[in-house]
Amino acid sequence: MKAVVKISGKQYVVAEKETLMVDLLPEGTKELDLDVLMVIDGDNVTVGTPVVKGVKLKAKVVDPKVAGEKLRIIRYKSKKRVNTQTGHRQKYTKIEVTSIK
Repeated sequence: MKAVVKISGKQYVVAEKETLMVDLLPEGTKELDLDVLMVIDGDNVTVGTPVVKGVKLKAKVVDPKVAGEKLRIIRYKSKKRVNTQTGHRQKYTKIEVTSIK
């Protein structure tokens, strides 16, 4: 069984016992209880308007602050002596889906 949920303004397709990285959640968040937008169970697909009634997704936070991969941003203009480099590293929260009921 798979489900589509909305976390921090983004939609994710998840299954039970799956881990995923989502945008940084507020500090102190231990568990999530989310509404399900769509349920995929084999050939049966249930689409909610806007959520599927009677179906909830429970997830727990595995690691509250995980650093993503480094990005290098380079601005270069030839013959103008413009050469700047900056970096960015996004913070994520790692969660594990415990059940879809």
